[in-house]
Amino acid sequence: MSVAVAHDRFLGFAISPITRRRLRNFRANRRGFWSLWIFLAMFLISLFAEFVANDRPIIVVYDGAVYMPIFKAYPETTFGGTFETEADYRDPFVADLIARRGWMVWPPIRFHYRTVDWDLPQPAPSPPDAEHWLGTDDQARDVVARLIYGFRISILFGLVLTFFSTIIGVTAGAVQGYFGGWIDLLFQRFIEIWSGMPVLYLLIILASVVEPNFWWLLGIMLLFSWMSLVGVVRAEFLRVRNFDYVRAARALGVPDPVIMFRHVLPNAMVATLTFLPFVLSGSITTLTALDFIGFGLPPGSASLGELLAQGKANLQAPWLALTGFFTIALMLSLLVFIGEAVRDAFDPRKLFAGTPPPAERAAGGMPPTSTPTPAQERAR
Repeated sequence: MSVAVAHDRFLGFAISPITRRRLRNFRANRRGFWSLWIFLAMFLISLFAEFVANDRPIIVVYDGAVYMPIFKAYPETTFGGTFETEADYRDPFVADLIARRGWMVWPPIRFHYRTVDWDLPQPAPSPPDAEHWLGTDDQARDVVARLIYGFRISILFGLVLTFFSTIIGVTAGAVQGYFGGWIDLLFQRFIEIWSGMPVLYLLIILASVVEPNFWWLLGIMLLFSWMSLVGVVRAEFLRVRNFDYVRAARALGVPDPVIMFRHVLPNAMVATLTFLPFVLSGSITTLTALDFIGFGLPPGSASLGELLAQGKANLQAPWLALTGFFTIALMLSLLVFIGEAVRDAFDPRKLFAGTPPPAERAAGGMPPTSTPTPAQERAR
């Protein structure tokens, strides 16, 4: 019994034998498994972008005191300068003042996504060199720094939009499928009308009235993105609502919300979870498209779509378009591969294929040996 319990834990959490089989099937898809680790590594690096690409040092030790410019702005007078404004650590004068009585630790890339390099050897956009690994854009800003920050914004936007879209879409589909009747009919007609709204034109009109930002775009896109999950959840609730255990729960007086979200919803979450990576990739693509046409994030923001737009406007600088294209292609490919692996993990045909191992049979209450087939009996 202790051996089964040891095998029924994952990352310190107790899991069921079915969950363990799903994890095994996910690992069996090597492409999706390694895509998940590569994507997590890229996302983790982008989360700490300030420690990777910044025009401020990570730590400054001056006259025995320790300063963290990456978290707090210090005036130039702190390091023996003249001005009360924030110190420009890239200025040779300030760097010399600190070097006399201390030292600094810089990030690997000494440029923020907003930093303009005024000392370029040639006009911007400049080609890749030892200081700018992927060159600069048409405003003399480092492409690698903008790529890291733009990747983080795209992923966070997609994750937040997918999270709230899932909550709204699953709730709407559950209400439709569970109650049916006029509620389902009227809700379906509303979705048909609402999905026919020209989202792009609405964004263009609203962008002329209010300057878009991260949360503004998130709210506008949330008004339309939740509908992609309604059909999946609705179909599952329509199928399950007349099962015997649902009728028994109603007869026992269990409230409808409890039946919907505790007993019926777990059956619909399998199809929903397999759909989420594709919803995430669609959200990222939408933000990239809006930035490309100029109706996305505010000007100057780190954006993959804005990088593609710069590549289109500066054909003499192919590193801009190629960098944006390969980054977006890699990111979306990883998400698609992860989605395929999740789909395989939850596929019932692969989940119950073959004879379960002895440990799983014991943990699931199954007999230790299966009944022999007639062919096996004849062989004996």
